[in-house]
Amino acid sequence: MNKAIETGWEYLRGDKMIWMIVIFLFIFSMLAVYSATGTLAYKMQVGNEKYLMKQIVMAFGGVLLMFVTHMIDYKYYSRIAQLLWFVSIPLLIYTMFFGTELNDANRWITLPVVGLTFQTSDLAKLALIMYLARQLSLKQDQITDFKEAFIPILLPIILTCLLIAPENLSTAAILFCTSVFIMFIGRIALKHIAMLFGVSVIVGAIFFAFLFLLPDTMLKGRMHTWKNRIENFTQHHDSDDEDYQVQQAKIAIAKGGLFKLNPGGSDQRNFLPQAYNDFIYVIIIEEYGLIGGAGIVFMYLFFLYRCIRIVIKAPKAFGALLAVGLGIALVTQAMINMAVAVNLLPVTGVTLPLVSMGGSSVIFTSIAFGIILSVSRNIEEENALETA
Repeated sequence: MNKAIETGWEYLRGDKMIWMIVIFLFIFSMLAVYSATGTLAYKMQVGNEKYLMKQIVMAFGGVLLMFVTHMIDYKYYSRIAQLLWFVSIPLLIYTMFFGTELNDANRWITLPVVGLTFQTSDLAKLALIMYLARQLSLKQDQITDFKEAFIPILLPIILTCLLIAPENLSTAAILFCTSVFIMFIGRIALKHIAMLFGVSVIVGAIFFAFLFLLPDTMLKGRMHTWKNRIENFTQHHDSDDEDYQVQQAKIAIAKGGLFKLNPGGSDQRNFLPQAYNDFIYVIIIEEYGLIGGAGIVFMYLFFLYRCIRIVIKAPKAFGALLAVGLGIALVTQAMINMAVAVNLLPVTGVTLPLVSMGGSSVIFTSIAFGIILSVSRNIEEENALETA
């Protein structure tokens, strides 16, 4: 049996610890989704097994995508990044005007014939980070120049985030902050980053001032949702008049205690909206306690540590920026999802990577993991050649 396991590992190249993290998160995902979809299954008059099987299929599909993408030499992703980003822009524009509306937001495109939906912002996030890694690596000789490096790198960030923001402000804000951090790692001049930070703060302050000063009758699109979420977080924080989701999430955390081992025993799944998606982290805490919740946090932080190790060993700037950029994006998303679940941030609607029940999010997250593993695999092969 040990020989069979060793033989299996031979086909999984790259950082073995990252592979273990992926398997761990997918196992937790299946357990948590099976438990959290109890109420949804009852409403839809189907068995829990339907959603469990869907998650198992997505997990195996995700691992297959990771395997395929990690076998491709990461250098090819430089050209692929350019193509993906140019494709993502018209897709985002199309989604704004003709997208499928779900949960009061036009974030999805329905694929013809098959009838499947996918969130175009998931593709845009992956494409932009890959494109940034490409541009930063190509402009290292002029990296401190304002016109030659800063402006050409900043414009794709602004364009992508502006197209995502009207229907998904939280995702756009997370992507913008992640992109700026990647620019910092890519050695963009600190004075330019400081200037960008200052302008962003001013623009953000003006935007939120208008959001709260304008009467509700003048608010358009998703502005009502943004305003309500901020008000629920700031005005009712730690009060008796809290948002319903926050109340139920706190009850789930309190029931979990310090340590618990009760898979499938969640009570709050019956009351908490999106328990299988945005708030799946509190279901994990309710069933496995704070120790179980801390274990999930540790997995993401350990994954970030492994990404940093890849960056240190990467011989090329593109590989290093690609690995750290995708790693930071995934971990940032995870931390924000968990912070929202425990009421440290306003409700945002971002998923927990590889754990929340989802379709396109699992697909593009798996591709991101596979690309990181591709960089790691390339480093291992180059080290093997040097020592041979």
